[in-house]
Amino acid sequence: MTTFDEREHAFESKFAHDATLQFKAEARCNKLLAQWAAGLLGKTGPEADAYAKDLIVADFEEAGAEDVARKLIVDLEGKSDEATIRAKMAECLAEAKRQLAES
Repeated sequence: MTTFDEREHAFESKFAHDATLQFKAEARCNKLLAQWAAGLLGKTGPEADAYAKDLIVADFEEAGAEDVARKLIVDLEGKSDEATIRAKMAECLAEAKRQLAES
């Protein structure tokens, strides 16, 4: 194997690893967001778990986090404004990445 091939393989491996970590961070972020939103909505236990699953399903509608943001904005109308929701999304993503780095 040439040096170029080795570098190419290393780059592909790093890309795959980074993509996996990003997926895990986004999934964990959605779970944290769902727990926060469920609390605002007064949901606990199985009801909160069901809401988390709904939010995860919403994330598969399109690439990126806009689908999740739209769902939260609609669901939390009157309980939280868009700026607060977007700030919480950024906070949860940072927390999810921190948790993954520690594990």
